[in-house]
Amino acid sequence: MRSFAVSVLTAMTLLLTGAAAPQQPPSEFVRGMADQVLVVLKNSSLDKKGKIAAIEEIAYANFDFETISRLVLARNWRKLDATQQKEFVGEFKKHLSVTYGDNLDSYANETVEITGDREEPRGDWTVQTKILRGSAAEDILVDYRLRPRDGHWKVIDVVVERISLVSNFRSQLQEIISRDGVEEMLSMLARKNASGESLLPDEDRRAAD
Repeated sequence: MRSFAVSVLTAMTLLLTGAAAPQQPPSEFVRGMADQVLVVLKNSSLDKKGKIAAIEEIAYANFDFETISRLVLARNWRKLDATQQKEFVGEFKKHLSVTYGDNLDSYANETVEITGDREEPRGDWTVQTKILRGSAAEDILVDYRLRPRDGHWKVIDVVVERISLVSNFRSQLQEIISRDGVEEMLSMLARKNASGESLLPDEDRRAAD
């Protein structure tokens, strides 16, 4: 009887928290994701468009874009209705590819080293990495903020040289919403995606070059 009660309580806890804890160590998750991206970048049979498509597929499998969207919009998320929220998530996914796709041209046989990890509040985890660029250029520090979802780790933020992707876009989008409103923000994001332009200034979008 006691074991049955424990099982019921355990099941209720999992339902209330929404997900089981991931079994894979967070650093192993990031290592695997980085290795997949490096395989694509080193594939000489793929052109730039093909590499972008392959890396998008990896990102879509490993990033929690709904959570990222909520974090980016912060208090403005509640200003969007359900349809607008879905639209924003879709457009923002595209916009990340528009913003960072050009960085593929700067790849020059860099490798990725896991340098550490630490537990964060709410069950999140930060994995610290370093992009090793060789003697010709300085290495780049990249931290991945992870959150457990449905028994797996998902990326909810990327911090390049102490510049957070979430914070960077949040400041840009908050300014647009405050000035022009939600509908114009969504329209502008769609226009930027169609024209291949980023919301971010050039110095921010090329921070990892």
